[in-house]
Formats: sequence, structure tokens, C-alpha cells
Amino acid sequence: IEGGLCECAMALGFEKMERGSLGSKFMDRTNPMDKHMMKMMEIKEFAPSPPAAQVFGNAGREHMEKFGTKAETFAKIAYKNHRNSVNNPYSQFRDEYSLDQIISAPEVYAPLTKLQCCPTSDGSACAILASEAFVKSHGLEGQAVELIGMSMATDTAAVFKENSGDSLRKLAGHDMTKIASQTVYKQTGLGPDDVDVIELHDCFSANELITYEGLGLCKEGEAEKFIENGDNDYGGKVVINPSGGLISKGHPLGATGLAQCAEMCWQLRGEAGKRQVKDAKVALSHNLGLGGAAVVSMYKRPEEWRSIPMKRKVSLGEGPPASKL
Repeated sequence: IEGGLCECAMALGFEKMERGSLGSKFMDRTNPMDKHMMKMMEIKEFAPSPPAAQVFGNAGREHMEKFGTKAETFAKIAYKNHRNSVNNPYSQFRDEYSLDQIISAPEVYAPLTKLQCCPTSDGSACAILASEAFVKSHGLEGQAVELIGMSMATDTAAVFKENSGDSLRKLAGHDMTKIASQTVYKQTGLGPDDVDVIELHDCFSANELITYEGLGLCKEGEAEKFIENGDNDYGGKVVINPSGGLISKGHPLGATGLAQCAEMCWQLRGEAGKRQVKDAKVALSHNLGLGGAAVVSMYKRPEEWRSIPMKRKVSLGEGPPASKL
């Protein structure tokens, strides 16, 4: 659309996953995570645990070792996300747990317990994108959400060359997240303090914590303080993962990014029901894949269109219409 090749396009993502943790599927070729795992094993001994949990769990361990972050802090992130999922009809799981239940759940890879890990999921999501001219010619201004910035970043060479005190966080995508978010802030002229609501890639609670710092929501090493102050929740500086995040909503890989987009659009239109973030004006989504790439997007409803009635009569923000179930 930006290149003028079309006026309206559909983005569609889906996934139907096998049971159990992610693992290698094709043994006749080099694994795309080969260099990442070799680098991780230079620093930490490989354990009999799911590889993805080790990558993100080790990033969490590094944060604990360098900044004194407590294991309980990671559990508090999972507590928030499970609680938020109760109000999301699209969530795979809608169960609320106490902090003690999350901490005492079966350990997957310290500091991560089972309730701090995303499940395997089936799901799909879709977004319609259009030019401003198309929106105006079809009378869609009232429901339009503008994508005001987007950037994708990949791993840098430093991820594999360095062996410093932040190497494990780099392997888990910290630098990709930082590069992509800084680009978006430059594109939009807005910063992390301007954002009201965020959906980010909490495949594990440890990744949500290091992503706070990668996105510039707090300074390096201050994520625990950010959490303790309630700055990541309703009533704080910014509401993060009101949907319940990947930990509760689910993580069907090919659909996750577009599911985040859908949640941000519902929030900006005021259609999120019980999980609605009050007066949400600017939204941001963060999606990540090891191997590696990170995408950061920023959304906003044009002020001059906010008072225009929506053309479509049905919102899916609070779940599918009862007649369609």
C-alpha cells in the first residue's frame, strides 16, 4: 500500500500446532537456531528442558545475576497476564491464579514455572489494511486506526561475537527490540512515555521483563522497579498485555502478531469491554521470533475522525456475536 501497488490488502496468519514444546522438526538440514544455541551453550550448559525455555530463562537468569532481580518478579508478570485473560473471550485460558500458585507450579527451567510459559495453541487472526484515500472513499473513517509507525529489526553480529554480561539477553532478542522500537519512535515523533497500551511478546515471563527495557519503558536494570511500582498495569504508566498476553491468550505462532494488532485496534476504538484501557490514544505492539526478527508497530486513531460514527454495526472486541457461536 505504501509503495502504491494496491489500495486495500488483507494480512492473514494462522497456526495449528502439535502437542508439547517446540523442537526440531527437520533433521536433514541446519537448524535455523543453530548459531543461537551454540552461543548459549558457550555460556550456560544445555539442560534437559525445552530449548526455547532455556533461551528466555537464561536471559532472565542473566538479569537476576547482573541486577539482583528476584525470581518472584517474573511470577508477578504471569500473575498480571493470567488475571487479565479472565476478561478476554478470545483467551485460550481464562483462569486467574494467586502469586503463590504461579511460583509453586512445576518448574520448566528456573526461574520459569509452567504458569510463566505460553501454551501450544491453535488460532488465526486477520487485519484489513487500506490507504487513506480508500478509507475516505468507502466512508470508513469512523473505525479506521492509523498505523503510524512500523519497523522490523534482525539480530546483529554482536549477538554471536560478544561474550559480555548481557549476551544471553541479546540472544533472546533484546537488541532487536531496542533497534526496532527506536526506529518507530523516530518515525512517529513519539516516545515510550506517549504510549497508553502495549501488547508485547511474553512467550515467557522473562521475555516480558527484558522487553520493558528493550522498548525503553524503563532504564536498563530497572524492570523490577517498574513492576514493583505497578507501572506495567492498569492505573500505572502503561497497560501491558491487557489481552492476557501469549501466556494466557495463547501463542499460535503465525497468528500472534495479527492478534496483537486486533487487540490494539479494539483498545483504540474503545471496544475492549472489561479489559478496556481508559482513554487509550496511542498503542504499540511488539512481536518477536528467535533466529531472529522483531517487529514493533505503533497505532493511533486520527483525531479528526474520532467523532465520526463507525460504518460497521458489529464489533468483535468483546467476542463473536452470540448468534454466530
